[in-house]
Amino acid sequence: MGKTNNLVIVESPSKAKTIGQYLGPGYTVKASMGHLRDLPKSKMGVDIEHNFAPQYIPVRGKEALIKELKTEAAKADTVYLATDPDREGEAISWHLKELLGLPDGKAQRVTFNEITKKVVKDSIQHPRDIDYNLVDAQQARRILDRIVGYELSPLLWKKVRRGLSAGRVQSVATRLVVDRENEIRAFQPREYWSLDVTLNRVGKPGSFVAHYYGSPKKRELENEEQTNAVLADITGKEFTVTDVKKAEKKRSSAPPFTTSTLQQEASRKLGFTPKKTMMVAQQLYEGVEIAGEGTTGLITYMRTDSLRLSDEAMDAAADFICSRYGKNYYYGSHHVFKTRAGAQDAHEAIRPSHVELEPERVKGSLTADQYKLYKLIWSRFLATQMANAVFDTVSIDCECAEHVFRASHQSMRFPGFIAVYEEGRDDDGEAVGSPLPDLAAGDKAVSVKNEKAQHFTQPPARYTEATLVKAMEEKGVGRPSTYAATVSTIQDREYVIKQDKRLVPTPLGEIVTGLMMERFNDIIDVEFTANMESRLDAVEEGKQQWQALLADFYAGFSKELKDAEEALEGVHLKVPEEETDEVCELCGRKMVIKTGRFGRFLACPGFPECRNTKPLVERMPGRCPKCGSGMLKRKSKKGYAYYACEKGAECGFMTWDVPTAEDCPECGQTLFKKAGKGRNKPFCINENCSKFLPEDQRGYYKKKTAESAETAESGEEPEKKPAKKAAAKKTAAKKTTKTTTKKTAKKKEA
Repeated sequence: MGKTNNLVIVESPSKAKTIGQYLGPGYTVKASMGHLRDLPKSKMGVDIEHNFAPQYIPVRGKEALIKELKTEAAKADTVYLATDPDREGEAISWHLKELLGLPDGKAQRVTFNEITKKVVKDSIQHPRDIDYNLVDAQQARRILDRIVGYELSPLLWKKVRRGLSAGRVQSVATRLVVDRENEIRAFQPREYWSLDVTLNRVGKPGSFVAHYYGSPKKRELENEEQTNAVLADITGKEFTVTDVKKAEKKRSSAPPFTTSTLQQEASRKLGFTPKKTMMVAQQLYEGVEIAGEGTTGLITYMRTDSLRLSDEAMDAAADFICSRYGKNYYYGSHHVFKTRAGAQDAHEAIRPSHVELEPERVKGSLTADQYKLYKLIWSRFLATQMANAVFDTVSIDCECAEHVFRASHQSMRFPGFIAVYEEGRDDDGEAVGSPLPDLAAGDKAVSVKNEKAQHFTQPPARYTEATLVKAMEEKGVGRPSTYAATVSTIQDREYVIKQDKRLVPTPLGEIVTGLMMERFNDIIDVEFTANMESRLDAVEEGKQQWQALLADFYAGFSKELKDAEEALEGVHLKVPEEETDEVCELCGRKMVIKTGRFGRFLACPGFPECRNTKPLVERMPGRCPKCGSGMLKRKSKKGYAYYACEKGAECGFMTWDVPTAEDCPECGQTLFKKAGKGRNKPFCINENCSKFLPEDQRGYYKKKTAESAETAESGEEPEKKPAKKAAAKKTAAKKTTKTTTKKTAKKKEA
């Protein structure tokens, strides 16, 4: 029997390397580098008149790769199409089959939920045919988005601004941000008051703080008059403990990660954008070179909406928990989480491929970002199979003049899963209160201090990237594979910008959204978009014919497009300019924000009489320690943030430390803090102050004086390199200079 020759095609080189290592001889593994065939960029590429037939062409620039794959496929006995296990991956496999001219018997489809030796070998032994329902669902989405983009974008060019684009999901995501901004503008704050009393027990030591609860039923103090009336009632009178409730409270772990929750948690805890989270997760899934292990896929497939975990994975977690933490930390059985209604549930939840590969064990083989994300995924998964955390809670009601004040406290009795992982929150979380003295019903107390405070209800918070992804998932807008791209796109198009880590619509975004809401209500309707996602799911399940879905959509869309063109004949929508407090030093007008080829910038509204422009910078709290002027946040040539005096070169002050709104209690100068995520303690940078914190104690690489001056002048972040490497580079630079000088001298002689 002759030697077999099999070809395995995946998307990326790193994935090819990992799988090639597992399969060994007899298998050639090649990467397609994504799609090799797609709709043309220069035209729509969809024949609407002939049942929406797509016109696929080879992707430009990949001719050599296509030729190489055709040669390898011709030599192979079997071609395994091992692209990602989702709609997009299925479509890439189908395109490869068509492009390489592979007959049905020769082309075999395999998928890997995790890239481990066992799973890869098992999958190769159990191939299947291409799932054409998945392919049809991807084609329907691709053609749907192409029709919307290519027919709607020209209208935006004509009526708003050249270069704009519209997208089915991105338009709805922008609308969510615009709607939230309108809610904030329309918000009417409501006044309310809090009243706290510090109580001392009568005849026994121990004090505690109780908060006003009601009279006696729960009631909110709406104004100062009501608050003063309560104070008048209780002043000089004794409090009686009327109720003491002690209870045990259990808290179970958060479920394992889906694509959406991973993006949210990575944003909250690591400061990662959804796009960055998915990029790093892809690297962990495809495989990383681990010392002593070889190239290893560290996590399962990262595009999923399922909370399902395999029995094998839960068994492995149980063994690890019992051996590492003890049996009392194990949940006691498989902890199964219910996947939400409407989820595709095509893949497992995101988890580590090998729970025994602890983050600290592989840290040396990972980049900083890979380590952080892997630790997050590993910890969350392990926590799902750990025992509940147990808390002791106590609540005490005290009454005085028919007014009830309540004090509560919560203490941890057993950490359970919290020993490994605790989920981040978008809000402030629940207060646990201060420890309380041992009180019983009937005990007496007297007030030694009263504190009243005025408050106002707050408007809904602007979306962060994490909360926008959460809203999209809850409303059924998009799917796990689209969240990161959508959030990134609406910022790239400058329909939305980020301010203080929150998403704010630009005037352009509001104008385009207004036009879409007026003329294309279906496309920008959240419910309609969610329903379209459900219909695409139905195509995937074989319950809906994809051309019929497109025909149904296009009938309404083409009518709306025609009506819009007629209604907007001769109309051009002007995008209002964003006025700033920055004053043009040439003519005195307030400068406005404009958008050019390289992004947003400040410009004088007096154009063409005044052509003054400036880079757009963010004003920071605090004052320049050198001249007392304002501080601005700027970016270096390499994209690093630094902080400089608003007078620029005239003053010359710059720093990598972040100015704060606090002043030094000793010298009165602005305090600074270390850049980066986390609660960094402010420090004084005034060398003549007794509170001065030297640079080498701020957590940064210690720069030499000459290097500091050179760095500040160039606006580039100092390189944090070991002394040996820096010295080696300096020696190499000297050698290069010497060689160049010799060559120049020889040329002159010649």
